[in-house]
Amino acid sequence: MNTSSQDPNRKLIREITIILIIKVVILLVIKNIWFDAPTIPKDFNNEVAERIAGDMSNNQETR
Repeated sequence: MNTSSQDPNRKLIREITIILIIKVVILLVIKNIWFDAPTIPKDFNNEVAERIAGDMSNNQETR
């Protein structure tokens, strides 16, 4: 009596586990394809400074 109720549960657990494994694999593939490296512009610091402070020629930063 107990074995008949466990069989559908085991089948359901196995199906859910397989689906979760497939989803994780798909997410890892998507991550490796689209998010393999960060994209940073060449003059990142200058662009940020210009956005924050305006034109770089007018504002000279001293260090």
